[in-house]
Amino acid sequence: MNEERGTTATLEPEAAAVPLRRNRRFQTLWAGSASAMLGTCLADTAYPLLLLAMTGSPTVAGAFGAVQFGASVLFGLHGGTVADRHDRRRILILADTVRLLTALSVALALAADRLTVPHALLAAAAIGATMAYGGPARMLALRAVVPPEQLRQALSQDELRVNGAALAGPPLAGFLLGLGTAVPFLTTVLTSGLALGASVAVRFDSDPDERARAGGKEKGAAFAGLRYLFANRMLRGTVLVVAALNLTGSAMLLAAMVLLRDHGTSEAGIGLALTGEAVGGLLGALLVSRLHRLLRPGALLLVVAWAAVLSFAAPAAAPGPLVVLAALALTGLGVPALRVMLDVLVFQRVPEAMRGRAMAGTMTLLMAGLPLGTMTAGLLLDRFPAPTVLLLLAAALAAALLPLTLGRALRGTSWEA
Repeated sequence: MNEERGTTATLEPEAAAVPLRRNRRFQTLWAGSASAMLGTCLADTAYPLLLLAMTGSPTVAGAFGAVQFGASVLFGLHGGTVADRHDRRRILILADTVRLLTALSVALALAADRLTVPHALLAAAAIGATMAYGGPARMLALRAVVPPEQLRQALSQDELRVNGAALAGPPLAGFLLGLGTAVPFLTTVLTSGLALGASVAVRFDSDPDERARAGGKEKGAAFAGLRYLFANRMLRGTVLVVAALNLTGSAMLLAAMVLLRDHGTSEAGIGLALTGEAVGGLLGALLVSRLHRLLRPGALLLVVAWAAVLSFAAPAAAPGPLVVLAALALTGLGVPALRVMLDVLVFQRVPEAMRGRAMAGTMTLLMAGLPLGTMTAGLLLDRFPAPTVLLLLAAALAAALLPLTLGRALRGTSWEA
């Protein structure tokens, strides 16, 4: 995440020569990104639990995630514009510094017994903003240190980072909270420091070209990436289907939780069943290259999306924690291949001058679907039983996929632009 392949910055000879495992710049960036992601996943669990203990209010606890998502969406498009106009390495260093200072301020406030709810919510906004600005810059940094023939392999390794952190973060946060209230937040200081160290240590061609700088200043520049994505039939279809999967997938999680609760599953059993998504994603990251070899982009998109339709319907027919775990794992299995596919297509088909904005646009659309899906599921669950909601979600996704499946345009696309 090249109709215009000539816009790609020239790679240094050493970057093109060494295997990815020996590419120290990539591996250092990857380790820093993995550390930052683990810290974020720790925070996503530790902050709400801390706020719940402080106030006893689930609403206040839930506000942390809402503020973080809101900040990511609010600053998302601008983050892409900044990545297209300014030095990406400096953006990474600044984002990691803000994340470090935010974590340190919370840890110090806890140590002094002075942490307040507004302070915690400001921390949520800061974390969301660093994701919005750091995300596109980090992807462009990855592309700068990896030759084109290794891009898919590098993005697959990046999926291991995302899914590994998602799997390890929540239980680790609970364990660390058991050791002391401030321990998870001191750990996020450490992970943020490691990420900042990696960003400082790695040097790469991080200065955008003159066309990118000029394009970032024009009127409506923040939306140029989205306009380009939606003008390209393949990119438009891919982004919309993945956004639909994000929206319905987040709705499915809430419906599955209610379904299991209504059938008497314990909280521990519900938590274990919900790890199916991360387990599937972790396994799916190992299958990215194989799936990309077997299937063209359009076919891969449709196969994964139709598998999600079946996964949504299965728990309604046979409710139980094992079925929910298996359904979530099946859904998650294809998600890494789709995310890598989307990134590859953006790198292939979007001019370098607006890649940051194109990436930011996709990230913003995908993230916006998460709270929207949860809210939609909540409204439906107020009116219908959980099995009915799951079937409605499966039917809605199937209805959206049917015209794309029957048409030839998407199925006939190739990996090369």
